[in-house]
Amino acid sequence: MIENKTIFITGGAGFIASTLIARLAERNRIVVYDNYTRNTLKDTPFDQHPNVTQIRGDVLDFEHLKASMQGANIVVHAAAIAGIESTVKNPVTTMRVNMIGSANALEAAHQIGGVERFLEFSTSEVFGSQAFKVTEGASTVTGAVGEARWTYAVSKLAGEHLAHAYFKQHGLPTVTVRPFNVYGPGQTGEGALSIFIRKALKGEDLLIFGDGAQIRAWCYVDDMVEGLMCALEHPNAVGESFNIGNARAVVTIYGLAEAVCRVVGSQSKILFRPALSADIELRIPNVDKSRDLIGFSAQVDLDEGLRRTAQWIAANESLLPALAPIFRS
Repeated sequence: MIENKTIFITGGAGFIASTLIARLAERNRIVVYDNYTRNTLKDTPFDQHPNVTQIRGDVLDFEHLKASMQGANIVVHAAAIAGIESTVKNPVTTMRVNMIGSANALEAAHQIGGVERFLEFSTSEVFGSQAFKVTEGASTVTGAVGEARWTYAVSKLAGEHLAHAYFKQHGLPTVTVRPFNVYGPGQTGEGALSIFIRKALKGEDLLIFGDGAQIRAWCYVDDMVEGLMCALEHPNAVGESFNIGNARAVVTIYGLAEAVCRVVGSQSKILFRPALSADIELRIPNVDKSRDLIGFSAQVDLDEGLRRTAQWIAANESLLPALAPIFRS
């Protein structure tokens, strides 16, 4: 159990990080470092929690980042430009924030000393467009040069390589996680599943870009956070990368839209539109390593996760930003 630690979280106001804070705040001191482009934390009980300190900052500002990190026992680097729409529109910013931001966070942790665990967020997108039961040792694929979609994967892969390099060269106790399609209560960004649910609850059409045959494995946020806790606590995690996902919750995008309509009792129509750019056709993890080395196993099946998420969205719709006219999966 993690207790009596100072935990520094970049991107701490984000969706997954806010859920992680809920697990850690009662027994630890949390320092959130975020530029608040998105702020999931503000609508949780931990926004004003006495154990949570919030610092507005940019991971590109090395000196401020390092000064803010002083005294941290554990560093969780979750700050990034994420979401396909943001990536495609801002590929330069995506590359700078994700690569230089990761380099700054790692170097700051190295310089301050005393960091017992550095958790780096990578992404399942490092496996490219065809990823069937991929293991952590499988070859990574960066995608076609010039296709803006892949700037996110390339930038996160660079951060992952750098995390491993800091472990090998400087002994910084790093661990990397590769999340696979995380969803659940608190998600306020561009996630397809969240958008499907919001539209289904209103009886609006659900739009699928492409033929809907794209296959995903969906991981409920509580399972994701359990994976993070395993990565933070287990001694076997140091120096390793882990797939964190639910290999049983597999469905096509069309099947997901149908499942959402079924679970919320919606009569929404499912409509198809031309694909907007490169997409992930198949993404299913092999999670044997995370199970065998650090004891992680996803527990929440897709229907149960959809029910919980729909209940939260129905109760918090007024807190969510307006839906964009299009979305990506």
